[in-house]
Amino acid sequence: MSLTRASLTIAQAIAHHYAMTPPNPTLEQTRYHKEEYWVLQIAPCIFRAHSIVLWICSAFETLSYLCTLQPPSTAAFLASVACPSTTSPNRHKITISPMFFIGCVALFLGAYIRLDCFKVLGHLFTFDLTIHRDHKLITNRFYAYVRHPAYTGSILLVAGITFSHFTQGSWMTECGPLRWKGLTTIIWAAWWCWVLAVGISRVQAEDTQMKKTFGQEWERYAMDIPWWFFPGIA
Repeated sequence: MSLTRASLTIAQAIAHHYAMTPPNPTLEQTRYHKEEYWVLQIAPCIFRAHSIVLWICSAFETLSYLCTLQPPSTAAFLASVACPSTTSPNRHKITISPMFFIGCVALFLGAYIRLDCFKVLGHLFTFDLTIHRDHKLITNRFYAYVRHPAYTGSILLVAGITFSHFTQGSWMTECGPLRWKGLTTIIWAAWWCWVLAVGISRVQAEDTQMKKTFGQEWERYAMDIPWWFFPGIA
């Protein structure tokens, strides 16, 4: 376990927290797409849960690092807290890997994209789908490349968590609840299916509402920018 990894996991938790904190409250009378399945409407709650999980991971990974700085008597106790696994040497397997660095890049990029979207949309950006009287069609910054860059950011955040904490060398897989590889696969698959279902459901609803609100202006924009999340891919 290294100081670099511990520091980066804390930075991940901070970045995710800001990127997944609503910049504006939702006014109930401005909402639409309320007919969406309940399991898809809880996206804001799920992403708050992601933040909690990241803070837990950063706390335990930092504790694992602190074990390396303590005398043997203290280190043994801290190690039993940081890594209660029956195979205690697993604590020493918490390390920096290429997948961890890829996860960091994805998460920090995703956070930057979302925070930029918050800034560009200003008071129009809410976590629930809303339409305002003074709504504007934004076509600059990341919106000049894809129609739904905030969801691009969300996908990158989830990818960052996956690569950093669902792979070998993380506290979650070496000492935490993902020590059992079968459980990791099940959670990974279910999580990504849900993320994609939420994203597709929401962008379809947003496209329909924007076309209804802005008419030909939206149609021209959609023709120029055909991609939802990633240019040339999706």
